[in-house]
Amino acid sequence: MPSTSTQLHFHTDGNGDVVDITPELSRLVGQAGGSGVVSVFVPGATAAVTTMEHEPGNVFDLRQALDRLVPRDAGWEHNRLNHDTNAHAHIRAAIVGPSETVPFEAGRLMLGTWQQVVLVDFDDRPRERLVLVNALT
Repeated sequence: MPSTSTQLHFHTDGNGDVVDITPELSRLVGQAGGSGVVSVFVPGATAAVTTMEHEPGNVFDLRQALDRLVPRDAGWEHNRLNHDTNAHAHIRAAIVGPSETVPFEAGRLMLGTWQQVVLVDFDDRPRERLVLVNALT
């Protein structure tokens, strides 16, 4: 099974920044052609990859839901032990997860009409993020 691997780089603002990476993935699977699956993975413990409708209202709602579920200043042990401020980012990233796998056919992602692949950076500062992409045809 042939594969194509690449690395994508993104600058994020942190604090729940949601970046639509679908155009880059579409370009890569278009170059790969054929049919298969594309695996998308973000290294690091404070970022995640998921699918969603990437529009301002939904991005706002995702951030609000995660703020309620995993509050920033809840007296986290990680922050106390490590003199840190991003325990919430680690927990949010663990809940959402670091990867997605998306099928493609004829060089096109098989996403739903309102579905995009997004990188979410939960850390409490801007970051340069690496996303690893592997297309198997």
